[in-house]
Amino acid sequence: MRKFESQVQLIKYKVLKEIIERAAKGEFITTRHKIPKAVLPGDKPITRCCVYKEREIVSERVDVAADPITAEDPIIEIIELACDECPIERFRVTEACRGCLAHRCIQACPRNAILVVQGKAFIDQEKCVECGRCSEACSYNAISDVMRPCKKACKSKAIEIQENKKVSINRLKCTSCGACVYQCPFGAVNDRSEVIPVVKALEASKVSGAKNVYAVIAPAISTQYNGNMGQVVNAIKKIGFKDVVEAALGADIVAYNEGLEFVERVGKNGEACMMTSCCPAFVEHVKKSFGDLSIHISTMVSPMIAVSRFIRKTDPNSVIVFIGPCTAKKEEARQKDISDAVDYVMTFEELEAMIDAYGIVVDECEDVALDNASHFGRVFARSGGVKEAVEEVLREEGIDNISFNPISCSGIDEIDKALRMLKGGRNTFNFIEGMACPGGCIGGAASLTHEPKDQKLVDKYASLAIERNVKDAIRALDLEGIKLHRH
Repeated sequence: MRKFESQVQLIKYKVLKEIIERAAKGEFITTRHKIPKAVLPGDKPITRCCVYKEREIVSERVDVAADPITAEDPIIEIIELACDECPIERFRVTEACRGCLAHRCIQACPRNAILVVQGKAFIDQEKCVECGRCSEACSYNAISDVMRPCKKACKSKAIEIQENKKVSINRLKCTSCGACVYQCPFGAVNDRSEVIPVVKALEASKVSGAKNVYAVIAPAISTQYNGNMGQVVNAIKKIGFKDVVEAALGADIVAYNEGLEFVERVGKNGEACMMTSCCPAFVEHVKKSFGDLSIHISTMVSPMIAVSRFIRKTDPNSVIVFIGPCTAKKEEARQKDISDAVDYVMTFEELEAMIDAYGIVVDECEDVALDNASHFGRVFARSGGVKEAVEEVLREEGIDNISFNPISCSGIDEIDKALRMLKGGRNTFNFIEGMACPGGCIGGAASLTHEPKDQKLVDKYASLAIERNVKDAIRALDLEGIKLHRH
């Protein structure tokens, strides 16, 4: 068994593996109630007060992972029972408090929540609304700020604290990026899963062959396994997938058309800037937090949608499953104008559980070829890759009379800085590559590993591409009739 980054990730894996094993045997419904005890055998708790509470939380994890997803269901869900271990008192007065005469903390508090007790400041937690003004006002930095990990991780400010001190998600701000899922140390935030319908599609294909199930794998998968990519591809095929197609091929399609769109919009029409459209969390963040700037987003669909529509045209009887490090892709696939492209979305965490549930050992699989995409399509997985690909397209097309001044934004903090500059007309750049996760897709919330070496692994994977140019990768594709633009 691989080494997991945390106990939270391990338990999530165990739950998914149990669900998949039982679904593959057609036993999930009748044995669903046995999963909590299978995941947590014995009588000793791991972290909670008792094993029975832990099993109840596992039961709720099963619900999030196995219940059908309706159009109204959010992709990112809070397991309230698990959300009770973080410090509920965010701001606390420390021993550094000098009991000063000014008491600026009292003056700054809008709820009269700060009292003076025995000459020192004291925060009445019943009145405190965690605005942080007291901490900012204190001259001695004597008021500590213990922000909850999920709230700290959410750069879109979608995590809110309810009156009962439980966490909630503001859906008007949430981009489904999954940062809160990855950072919650108690696993109280989970992404919904479609592993059961994927397993049913695979098993039905094995029996009748009426539908061919295709896996579209994100290029960030090159950072996930010690074995080479050919072995990973073979492992996925052994599960029952008809074929494995690189999402990087869709990246080549997107890069080429985005390059031409840049020439038209910025070069010819004088638009101040154009933004990429491959990261759904970035696109949603722009729309929800900087709505007036959304007009600058590329009209291209994402690589996932582009390559999936190509597969659908090639094989009308296909079932398409995208596999990547991104929880936001699950939300993207549900959007009405592109919902025809992808049937299901899985994460790398879910893929790992599925490979093991089917008893497949990646290191023992034979190496098979994977040569769909170019070098530039594959580097979409890391920050700076999209910029490099579009720049390559301009070079291949011989376009040198238009200034291309790109900026690569890795993470929401960098994105916000660039967007504020654009909003204020202070931008020296005319192309924004936006990646919501630090480092790009390789930093995706649902990755199995978040190691610093990831970028080098992507570049190594890209160097193995047979096609060195973007146009060479897509020249033989019949893209006629495939909708590549959203509006």
